[in-house]
Amino acid sequence: MKSLNSLKLTILATALFTVTACSTMEKSMPEMKAPSADIVDTAVAAGSFNTLVAAVKAAGLVDTLKGEGPFTVFAPSDDAFAALPAGTVESLLEPENKDKLTAILTYHVIPGKVMSSDIAGKALSVDTVNGQAIEVDATNGVMINNATVTAADIETSNGVIHVIDTVLLPE
Repeated sequence: MKSLNSLKLTILATALFTVTACSTMEKSMPEMKAPSADIVDTAVAAGSFNTLVAAVKAAGLVDTLKGEGPFTVFAPSDDAFAALPAGTVESLLEPENKDKLTAILTYHVIPGKVMSSDIAGKALSVDTVNGQAIEVDATNGVMINNATVTAADIETSNGVIHVIDTVLLPE
């Protein structure tokens, strides 16, 4: 009888410890929430997409990329834009080149939210928002045409951003 009581006390003590530990853990863990910032605000906050943000503004695409979505954006870093031939970015930002800039930027966007796990191990052709296809190769790392994805799955409230090291240029 003593061992049965001892067993009951052990079970009760374990249960109390578990409940207390779980309660303490819940209080100390931050609440997991969906991202509250949209694609544009996330890019601005990152600080490494200044050229992309300026281009999105010049093309008049801010409201679109702040919209409901979802969108998948292959976002060239500032270094990717800096690698373009001298004067290219400045030329694209001029008002008379807005259509060309819009075509380039929408070539970096696909409709829907595509996470890296959705394409792992696959190679496929995907239509962009501008109507032209990009080649996605996720069989050994991830390549988008000739660009390498350097950071993936940056979730936003209206989609996802994947950082690329090269500006994609439509044909």
